[in-house]
Amino acid sequence: MKVSIIGTRGYPYVYGGFETFVKELSERLVKQNVEVHIYCQRDLFKEKPEQVNGIHLHYIPTVQTKSLNQLIHSFLSIVHASCSTGDVILVVNLAAGPMGWIPKITGKKTIMNVDGLEWLRPKWKGLGAWYFKFAARLATKLYDVIVTDANAMREVYLNEFSTDSTVIAYGAPEFKKADQSLLSLFNLYPNDYYLIVGRLIPDNNADLIVKAFARANSAKKLVIVGDVPYRDKYAEDLKKYETDNIRFVGYVKDSNELMALYQNCFVYVHGHKYGGTNPAMLKAMSNNCAILALDTVFNREMLNNGEFGVFFEESEQSVINAMALIESEPIRVQSLQNKVAEGLTDKYNWDAVTQLYRQLMEDLSNNKEKSNSL
Repeated sequence: MKVSIIGTRGYPYVYGGFETFVKELSERLVKQNVEVHIYCQRDLFKEKPEQVNGIHLHYIPTVQTKSLNQLIHSFLSIVHASCSTGDVILVVNLAAGPMGWIPKITGKKTIMNVDGLEWLRPKWKGLGAWYFKFAARLATKLYDVIVTDANAMREVYLNEFSTDSTVIAYGAPEFKKADQSLLSLFNLYPNDYYLIVGRLIPDNNADLIVKAFARANSAKKLVIVGDVPYRDKYAEDLKKYETDNIRFVGYVKDSNELMALYQNCFVYVHGHKYGGTNPAMLKAMSNNCAILALDTVFNREMLNNGEFGVFFEESEQSVINAMALIESEPIRVQSLQNKVAEGLTDKYNWDAVTQLYRQLMEDLSNNKEKSNSL
């Protein structure tokens, strides 16, 4: 079986959740004798080997602008994959929703992982929001299988588009004990800080949490890991809140350093609003963090309605109250740290996730072979 994967920056480039997903999935598929082809954004790779770790790589051009980047890259990649000898095309970017007709011309079977609620994200206003809602609607009609990453996201697609989907979450990383001494690189101590990990965009509510912390009477620090790879007023304004107790450390590319920050934080704070299963939350859970999370249906699903975390509403006062409450209950914090990893059932296991995708792909490929033999 030959599978083409389209919609990320490429492999082994790991920038965000989808790139991590493609890496974990494709490496496991190759070990199971599946021929995997990944489409990469040419400009991001100085070296362009044809294969890495047994994965076939295709470098497709695009333009590096926020609004057109994925559209152009996805279109060119889908055209190329549709004319290839592959069996199944897996698309992991909703921007390609209206392009699902292209593989049909050559009889390719298709899967679309629709990710989150792109049309509600603040960065896509006006025409952008309209396009992503339009793309989601067309994806449900043009792709053979729609995959959502959470039961709550499946409900969204049922209610919005009257379309059912296959629920396959993302996997959590394996726990590996980090070197606590790495905290000295950030001038931090264990249990001395709250931690935020994510891009500095409105969707993730870093501004809400930072402003609330600045008003809170907390003896802890707040450490924000992440940034945006472009000039942005929202991120620049947010960084003006930096003090000795509010630290913006930017991207932490060394995985050992990042795991040390997770494993030794007092509480991980998760403000993500529009996604389904969130990779940063999975990392927090796998690293035994006590978690404060925005109260959304997606976060409730991951934390089992509060069994594995504490929720706050989308207001500064609610964040302040939640921090005050959890700081007054150190035994509860310890209890959350001890049991949070229990929430990482097979649903969030990469091997189990891979098997679900492989079964989908095999079913589609077999259907293709049957139709070709008629």
